[in-house]
Amino acid sequence: MDHTQILHALQNAIPTAIWYLIPLFILVAVIKSSWFKGKAGEAVVNLSAKLFLDKTRYHLIKNVTLPTEDGTTQIDHIIVSRYGVFVVETKNMKGWIFGNAKQRQWTQKIYRHSQRFQNPLHQNYKHVKTLQSLLALDDEQVFSLIVFVGDSTFKTEMPKNVTQGGAYVHFIKSQTEQRLSEAEVRDVVEKIASGRLAATFRTHRAHTAHVKDIVARKEGEPRCPKCQGEMLQQIVKRGQNAGKGFLGCKTFPECRGVVDASLL
Repeated sequence: MDHTQILHALQNAIPTAIWYLIPLFILVAVIKSSWFKGKAGEAVVNLSAKLFLDKTRYHLIKNVTLPTEDGTTQIDHIIVSRYGVFVVETKNMKGWIFGNAKQRQWTQKIYRHSQRFQNPLHQNYKHVKTLQSLLALDDEQVFSLIVFVGDSTFKTEMPKNVTQGGAYVHFIKSQTEQRLSEAEVRDVVEKIASGRLAATFRTHRAHTAHVKDIVARKEGEPRCPKCQGEMLQQIVKRGQNAGKGFLGCKTFPECRGVVDASLL
């Protein structure tokens, strides 16, 4: 075979090789996507619940979308038992995790790169309150539970209801006081089934659009210059500037960041 034939053979082979690589590129992109990471994290929680929680006492309900006054809220998992209703938020993350219960934002650090993300306890608060409203349950009957999966390490002391991997099962089993009767457990499961939106692509798309709208509005709002948290409109009450407006950090007095409203 001369050089011309070899060149033609290579030219004909390259397109075929590229077509074989396209599915691989797509697979890699999917695996690295936040959607896949979220689903993988939820799968870990699902499997742990099925393996280590007694199905006759703990009822797992997955991917629940509930209507709210301003749109919808989506809950990864709800576990209903005589010992309470556990509202589970899953985070599939790696690196070092810094945060505490009161901070608006936590920090993820991977080598020298750091980025902030919403405190998952605050994120889960709306889920809890929406569910409480639907079920007419009090604070003693509903638990907020955060589960980190993936190769992450807590570098600050976390509340007991912030767990890693299958450790969330231990938190659930540690609740041994009966808070609901068997009849109430059945009623809760039925109310969730009747109150949730259908688990369809249209429901997911509408919820995703709602979340994007919230994020867009928040990105347009001024952030605290110290902690990058939310700001609240305030009025100076004393001194020579009494009556003037300013923006103060929502976490005051933990953070005392302020912005002069007249500069906005």
